[in-house]
Parts: sequence; C-alpha cells; structure tokens
Amino acid sequence: MGALGYRHRVPDEVLYRIEDNGVGWLVLNRPGSGNALTPLQRGEILDILDAAGLDVGVRAIVLTGAGDRHFCTGGDLRAPRPEPPRRPGAPEQPVGTVMRALESNLGAQRLITAVQDCPKPVIAAVNGTAAGLGAHLALACDLVIASDTARFIELFVRRGIIADGGGAYLLTRLVGPQKAKELMFFGDDVPAPDALRMGLVNAVVPAAELDAAARAWADRLATGPTMAIGLMKRLVNAALDSDRGEAFRAEALAVEVVVQTADGQEGVQSFVERRPAEFRGW
Repeated sequence: MGALGYRHRVPDEVLYRIEDNGVGWLVLNRPGSGNALTPLQRGEILDILDAAGLDVGVRAIVLTGAGDRHFCTGGDLRAPRPEPPRRPGAPEQPVGTVMRALESNLGAQRLITAVQDCPKPVIAAVNGTAAGLGAHLALACDLVIASDTARFIELFVRRGIIADGGGAYLLTRLVGPQKAKELMFFGDDVPAPDALRMGLVNAVVPAAELDAAARAWADRLATGPTMAIGLMKRLVNAALDSDRGEAFRAEALAVEVVVQTADGQEGVQSFVERRPAEFRGW
C-alpha cells in the first residue's frame, strides 16, 4: 500500500505528490508515448483521486502531463488489457465486451466519473495535445488552464469510432449540441485560443507560464473553504440533470451542511470581526 492508503500500480507512470499547502500534483508520466493512458494508469489515477477525496490535508488537485508536447493523447491501444475468462465454445469477443470494458473499474467512463465526483477541486493544466480520452479527461476537470501551444482533438471520428469517455455528455454541456456535433463529426484540431472562445477552457497562458498559472489558482483554492467548494462543484455538475425543485432542495441541504462546518462558522465570524477568514478545510 502507498503512503496515502492505496496500492501503487504504476508509480513511475503516474506521479503524485502533496505539497505543504495541501495541493496535490498528479502528473501523467509517459511523455515518450504522448502520455497515453494504459488501464493500469487509469487504475492508479482512480486510487489517487479516491484517496485525495478522503484526505482532509488535500485541498486542491492539479492534473497535468509530463513534457511540453502532450497533456494526454488518449488511451494507449497498444497496452495489454485484462483478459476476461473464456467459456468453451464462446466467441473471442462476445457482443457487449466493449461496453463492459468502458463501464468497468479501469474503463474510460469510470475515470471521467472519478474526476467529476472527487470532492476536491481539480484543475487541468493542459501543457500540449489533449486528444480523445485525453481531451475528455481535461474537460472533466473543474477548471482548465491551457498553454498557448495546447490543442484539443476529438479524434475518434478519424478512426471510424464513436467518442467514448463521456465525450457527448461533456461537450454538449460545455458548448451546446450544435458545436458538440461539429467537433465530434469532423475531429478537427482546436487550438487553445479557439478552445477559450468556445468555452472549453477557462484561460490560456504562454507555455512557460502554465505551471505558475495553475499553481496560483490551486493555491487560492487550497486556502478556501474546501467543503463548500466541493458541494458547489456537486451542485453545478448536477444542475443540468435536475429540475428546479430538485436543484433548490439540493442547494438548501448543501447550505445546511456547510453552515455547520468549522469553515462556515469561521466565514461568518470573520465577517462580523471584519478580518480575513482563515479556512482550514473542514
């Protein structure tokens, strides 16, 4: 087991450290392969996000890629995959095999879900090409900062396949159905400035300033009321899937929870005393 309570699957291919200020840095570390993700890497990321969600010492997470060319170029199609048990006489790949793989614990959908369900804010620092599942991994994050050399590619159509890893779900919510169809049908490269204009990313900075920009935002989040931020994340992520009454009830419950926290009480007290709030993350 690792120091954070999870089993390291590929510790050299997914780097993770927690800095003194409570910011976790998660780095995809296969630059020679475009930081493409293997199933074991996906498992490592899932374990890290699960552990970070439970660790009160983690206040924010930055997700980025090693090197200066690729954030993540999607799933590594050359990587070995777990072989399901075979029954005598059964076809090598029965109908439903691909669907079950996507929905499995090491599948693309579980990865996107883990990012969106993590109670800590996750910042994507997109340092280069984000393609296929790599693009969806970035877009699933709560905030996206891209270098001016980054590009986003819905490359599935180029391979004659359908976008997986939540592509239709994420893109429709970010840019609307018409633009989502354009991106998915044509699979054109989207340079970072265009991604900013579309609303796919929050900010674009010079490549040399990406780490500093991500660090500045992460530092701000790490000094904020972590539980309140996590509940706001949950409310926003669910907003398009619920009606007004359901959304308002969820909001009221979240407010009830937060006002009982130490940070919630500190926020009110600091306002009364006319001083800056000092949030501790619980």
